[in-house]
Amino acid sequence: MITIFNRKELAITYSMKEQARIRDILTAEGIDYIIDTKGTVMRNMGARGPAIQQFGENITASTEYRIYVLKKDYDKASHLIHT
Repeated sequence: MITIFNRKELAITYSMKEQARIRDILTAEGIDYIIDTKGTVMRNMGARGPAIQQFGENITASTEYRIYVLKKDYDKASHLIHT
């Protein structure tokens, strides 16, 4: 079980494709992981409403994915996702 005390942050990405790639690698290698997601659109929306996109806002970067693994698996996982 991964907890705040035994985990290490492996990656942060705003790309759904990249987090899926990392997830697939970790699953194939039998490495446990958790993903913490945070949306940025609602936090920055204010009074402009959901249908209005702020000038220059990258809607594809609206969700932050933080991927954590067990500390003991970090070195192996890091090597796998960077090769």
